[in-house]
Amino acid sequence: MSEILGSLWWLIISIGVLVTFHEFGHFWVARRCGVKVLRFSVGFGKPLYERTGKDGTVYAIGMIPLGGYVKMLDEREYEITEALAPQAFNRKPVWQRIAIVAAGPVANLILCVAFLWGMFVIGRPDFAPVVGSASGIAAESGLRRGDTLMQIGDRPTPTWSEVQMALIPYALDREDVRVKVRTDNGTEVNRELQLSRLPAAFDERRAVQVIGLGARHELVPAVIGRINPDTAAWGVLAEGDRITALDGEPIPSWNDLPPAVARLGERGGKAMIEVVRNGDRLALEIAPKRMQRETGEKFWGLGVLPATPQPPRRDAVLRYGPIQALPAALGESAHQARELFAMIGRAFTGRVSLQNTVAGPVTIGRAANAYANNGPAWYLQLLAMLSLSLGILNLLPIPILDGGHLLYYLIELVKGSPVSERVMAAGHFVGLALIASLMGLAFYNDILNNLVR
Repeated sequence: MSEILGSLWWLIISIGVLVTFHEFGHFWVARRCGVKVLRFSVGFGKPLYERTGKDGTVYAIGMIPLGGYVKMLDEREYEITEALAPQAFNRKPVWQRIAIVAAGPVANLILCVAFLWGMFVIGRPDFAPVVGSASGIAAESGLRRGDTLMQIGDRPTPTWSEVQMALIPYALDREDVRVKVRTDNGTEVNRELQLSRLPAAFDERRAVQVIGLGARHELVPAVIGRINPDTAAWGVLAEGDRITALDGEPIPSWNDLPPAVARLGERGGKAMIEVVRNGDRLALEIAPKRMQRETGEKFWGLGVLPATPQPPRRDAVLRYGPIQALPAALGESAHQARELFAMIGRAFTGRVSLQNTVAGPVTIGRAANAYANNGPAWYLQLLAMLSLSLGILNLLPIPILDGGHLLYYLIELVKGSPVSERVMAAGHFVGLALIASLMGLAFYNDILNNLVR
């Protein structure tokens, strides 16, 4: 399946699951409160499927799979008979209306916990949190290659994904953070990662790289894929050779080769390069040559290019037993909810770019396709985060969203009477403008981040 078709497919599946559960929350509580539900629709527009249940509710799947709705009996929309009046939403006590409206976001929060529980039980394959390279702020803070990052602040980091998720909030706030490290000799120490030294502006999507941290699994093996003619390596090395040392200096990855070659070139003369060829260890004499890049920059080089690396093997799994997974899922949901509110606050105060905060359907579809291809546990994690985001977004006090309706009902509780229709109409106008602006920003970010490259 191509990336485009895969992204479209997983977008429809993801949105369908989340919207169905959200609307089912409204539907289920409305029925428990005695409200007559006229229509339960997943998607908007012309129905692709429609049937009327024994309860009189019309169940439908709309042509546009980017939302859904539950239509309830309400005499503010049209006249109803006195016999049906007790089943009208607007006739219900305010506490029941609050429960019905809040049920959708609450359903998404419950779904988030359930998805995370499933992820923990299945086990999410990942990479060990081992540093492969450290430069810049990371190196100056005392981190070294081979260090295992055990904890960032108060958050344990059993995998590299947890390292990334834990570091990003501190990086965005330019806040120094304590890092618990196990060095390659087994000693456990604490380091102070000096994130207050980050530049005023940087690409938030590359925060870990800007800090100067590289993962062990990201290192490219020092295996030769091609040798350019008339270079230092021509006639000496062979394609497929794995370089292990140069002039007595170990070369564990391709990233270590250029600086070692530069040091040898500046020193001058020949040196021994050690390689593994067809299982045999060889020591060969070589001398770097002065070369020139297309930009005109000169450098010391051997004239070799790396082989295409194999995908790295995942060497860690984030997993709990069924019982332990429940508190872990609850804790992770609470943590992600706090981080989401914090991110909303950063966006409103301008501390983080809206370009990297608001995602549209293209971005969500691409992410869903990528996570689904990584396995069920990864996809469950994405669904959990999307469900949490949908629930919290709907709780924002914006008219036409669930949070806006809850605001009206809270005002009604305080003042003892419903908000006037004039105020509600004005609120709906403002809410539509805000949602339209948010959707416009999401589509703009999609175009900027995915289509214009």
